Amino acid sequence: MDFYYLPASAPCRSVLMTAAGVGVKLNKKILNTIKQEQMTPEFIKINPQHTIPTLDDNGFSVWESRAILIYLVEQYGKNDALYPKDPKQRAVVNQRLYFDMGTLYQSFADYYYPQYIANAPANPEHYKKMETAFSFLNTFLEGQQYVAGNQLTIADLAILASVSTFVAMDFKLDNYANVSKWYAHAKKVAPGWAENEKGASEFKAVMETLRKK
Repeated sequence: MDFYYLPASAPCRSVLMTAAGVGVKLNKKILNTIKQEQMTPEFIKINPQHTIPTLDDNGFSVWESRAILIYLVEQYGKNDALYPKDPKQRAVVNQRLYFDMGTLYQSFADYYYPQYIANAPANPEHYKKMETAFSFLNTFLEGQQYVAGNQLTIADLAILASVSTFVAMDFKLDNYANVSKWYAHAKKVAPGWAENEKGASEFKAVMETLRKK
């Protein structure tokens, strides 16, 4: 099973943790998107959108990280713990995945990427959006140990990959007690955490290099 990725990428790291959770061994293939390695005819044949992460499971290709997480659990999970079959429980997991994609990680991209990639000044309005996203997450976690119910799910892994990237960029969790408590616990129980943590550190190093250019 070929996995095209960058270790520094949060969406890619969520896939690594999920694969570890279901016991799938990935044939990891690094694609340097800065060097446009994703634009080769061979890769575009696998993924016409030429994005990472991309999974090629014996000729079946799937991309978009959260779709990959679901596929891995449904195809290879020994049970449905990481992605419950109960419609209501699954709906909550799905909502959290969409929240991560459209609100939480999007706020990160809107605030940090212009500064480091385009040398733009920090936008205080975008910083407020990050604070709002964390306030929502803090509310989701009120009275809960996990982000989508009473057990670890792919929603935790996706959001953990994102939050660890915020932390790597020195965003403080002090004002979000529930998030801080969840993060401390999630680091201990998430499969593949060490690889995720290493990748988050690599992300910060990459961003600092971009900023110096």
